[in-house]
Amino acid sequence: MRFRERILGRFWRKTARTAATAAIAASLLTTQTALACTSFLIRTTDDSAVYARTMEFAMPMESSAMVIPRGFTLTSTGPDNTPAMTWTSKYGAVGLNAMGITALVDGMNEKGLTGGILYFPGFAGYADPAKSDPAKSLAPWDVLTWALTSFATVAEVKAALSEIAIVEVVQSDMKIVPPVHYTLHDPSGASLVIEPMDGTLKVYDNPLGVMTNSPPFDWHQINLSNYVKISPFNAPALELEGQKIQPLGQGSGLLGIPGDPTPPSRFVRALGYSISAERKPSGIESVRLAEHVLNNFDIPRGWIREGTDKATEQLEYTQWSAIADLKNRVYYVKTYDDQVLRSIDLMSFDLDAKQTVTAPLKPAAAAPALEFPKP
Repeated sequence: MRFRERILGRFWRKTARTAATAAIAASLLTTQTALACTSFLIRTTDDSAVYARTMEFAMPMESSAMVIPRGFTLTSTGPDNTPAMTWTSKYGAVGLNAMGITALVDGMNEKGLTGGILYFPGFAGYADPAKSDPAKSLAPWDVLTWALTSFATVAEVKAALSEIAIVEVVQSDMKIVPPVHYTLHDPSGASLVIEPMDGTLKVYDNPLGVMTNSPPFDWHQINLSNYVKISPFNAPALELEGQKIQPLGQGSGLLGIPGDPTPPSRFVRALGYSISAERKPSGIESVRLAEHVLNNFDIPRGWIREGTDKATEQLEYTQWSAIADLKNRVYYVKTYDDQVLRSIDLMSFDLDAKQTVTAPLKPAAAAPALEFPKP
């Protein structure tokens, strides 16, 4: 089936162009550099899925791998480090934190519910903590942890969102209120996007399984109408005045696919890769497939720059990439300085332990030598 038919026929039929859409696009020109996280879902031949994402940031995130057990008490952070919502984990979860805090910025739980936090500058808008019940309030960086430790499916998360408020809280290391949105997936292939805007939550079912950064998710959906002729199939020859003009080399059906690192362009590319890739069974085959797709979104230091002052600029880059096998409950990670994919089998841990377990993402000292057979 052609790429165009798969997008228009299988996923959505949105063609309207509105003044609001134009205003959103124009507002991007005034926002800060959008950190370039990319996430997607790859379906498997056994009716499950593999989730993958990159994590880009300019300041060091100092992430560690973390396992949160069942029955563990978690408390969110309110303004001025006051306690906010407290809950007890129902499910064990694994993932990556940032800056040493007990909160996952990406992860998976024992039921296969998986998701991540992605940057959403220029559009994120949280509830006023002064007008919210602290017992139901979550800081932006605690929402994913609450979801992964509390629910088994995307549908359960969606049903519970009316019970919480995501409130404006300054993150002490970043010195700002981090502007973020959230992506969630479960083993059935169901996906959800949650975007805090103007103090309320915009919630979208996401059959595409793809999410990047600003602008809002519904804008990205509409933007796909600009690419309905792109296809993984090579373009046929063109006949003009009796002359047959052949395409040059392979990939002619993808001519015009956006290659820049902006969020709209990455959204289109991630969708193209994820739905066109040949499906494999759950397990290492699908994990390696997701890794190959992820490699297309890796950003080296220096490719994206803001300003010209080299003495003060911070270079955004892909600090780590993560993959989650939703069926087998295995979580994988590789870092900028160590591209070897490391696995964490969640179900091999004691999920009834009393404390969290963490492991730093230490790079290998050097590339391992290739072993040759001895003569």
